[in-house]
Amino acid sequence: MFTYNVRGENIEVTKAIRDYAEKKVAKLERFFEDVPDATAYVNLKVYPDKTAKAEVTIPLSFLVLRAEETTPDLYASIDFVVDKLERQVRKYKTKINRKSREKGYSGISNGANLEAAEAANQAPTTTATTEPELEIVRSKRINLKPMDSEEAVLQMNMLGHDFFIYTDAETMDISIVYRRKDGRYGLIETTSN
Repeated sequence: MFTYNVRGENIEVTKAIRDYAEKKVAKLERFFEDVPDATAYVNLKVYPDKTAKAEVTIPLSFLVLRAEETTPDLYASIDFVVDKLERQVRKYKTKINRKSREKGYSGISNGANLEAAEAANQAPTTTATTEPELEIVRSKRINLKPMDSEEAVLQMNMLGHDFFIYTDAETMDISIVYRRKDGRYGLIETTSN
């Protein structure tokens, strides 16, 4: 069962908003046979131009569900972000089930729940049939030079890319810098286990 961490930025998260967000995100639990113990992080933000952004992140052991949506209405943003997450789960489960059938497995335990949820929805999903198959069209080898994050951002900008992979000079682990939608930069640090 999901636990919820609902936060607001430039908005007071009232009981009504919290209940609405939790009720909507809880709909995702039907896609899992054994609902994992996970925390659903719901961030709500209202901008000066009166648009509202809903961002939901649910880190699971086998994948991370994350989506965000900005609309003029906070409740609509929550609805749209949950719709995006449902499509992500359906797409993920469709791919897992397809790979299992190709390899000759009898099925994935969560597959039955996916079909049950689809039947309960009464709406046919065409996500799997309308989206193109993931195909790698180019392969590239890179030399991971040790550097700090500032140098990595400079390299990324010189190359005109939206992300850059490098070896952190301090930790010697692989890190990734990327350009965010707001024009600022993000950093993903990996650890070796």
